Amino acid sequence: MTGPVLPPVEPVVELTGIRKVYRSGSIEFEALSGIDIRIDQGEYVAVIGPSGSGKSTLMNILGCLDNPTQGTYLLGGEDVSTMSEAQLAHVRNRRIGFVFQQFHLLSSLPAWRNVELPLIYAGIGHAERRARAVRALERVGLGDRVDNRPGELSGGQQQRVAVARALVTEPDMILADEPTGNLDSASTAAVLGLLDELHETGRTIVLITHEHDVAARAQRNLVIRDGEITSDVLVASGGVAV
Repeated sequence: MTGPVLPPVEPVVELTGIRKVYRSGSIEFEALSGIDIRIDQGEYVAVIGPSGSGKSTLMNILGCLDNPTQGTYLLGGEDVSTMSEAQLAHVRNRRIGFVFQQFHLLSSLPAWRNVELPLIYAGIGHAERRARAVRALERVGLGDRVDNRPGELSGGQQQRVAVARALVTEPDMILADEPTGNLDSASTAAVLGLLDELHETGRTIVLITHEHDVAARAQRNLVIRDGEITSDVLVASGGVAV
C-alpha cells in the first residue's frame, strides 16, 4: 500500500552561476564566484562566513539590493536578475521581508506606524494598514506595545518590531541580516526563538550571520568563503551537522 502523494516543494530562491565583480578603474575584484543555491519554501537557512567572505554581497543580491554581474536569480520562479529598478523596488516591498542589525525604525513613530510603512508603499488603505500592523505586532508578542515609540522599547523589543514589519506584507522570504548583532544575550535568545516559531509556521527564512551558535538555530547552514559556497549541511538540534 502506498502513502499519500505529497505536492512537490516549490523553490523560493534559485541562484544559478551567480558572479559579482566590482571594478575600480583597471582593478577588478570578484566578490562572488559562480554561486548555485536552491532554497525551498519553508526552509530556515543560515549563510555563515567571516568578514570579507562575500556574505554581505550575497545578501544584497538575495534582497534585490544589487544585481549580479552574471548568472540567474529566480525568486518564487520569477527571474529578478534582469529587472528594472522600479520592478526590483516592487519585489523588495512585496516579496521580501527585511530584518537588519540596526533595526531601521523611525524614532518619531509608534510601533504600529513603523510596521505599516511597507503597506503605505503598497497603496493599502489606512484602516487595513493599522489592522494588519497590529496583527503583526501581536504575532511577535508586542500586542501591548503598539503605541510605544522605539525609544520606549528595549533593543530586543525594537528588533521584534522590525520582524513584525518584515511579516506585514506576507512576503515570500524573510531575509535577516545579522539580526542579533546589537542585542544582549537575553534579547538574542528571544529574537532567535521568534525566528524558530516563524519557521515552525512555514515561513522561509534566510539568516546572514558570522556567529556559529546563531547559525546552529537554522535547519541548514551554507558556509561561504572567498566568494564560494564551501559547505552546505543540514543541522540537527543542538547545532550538529548531519
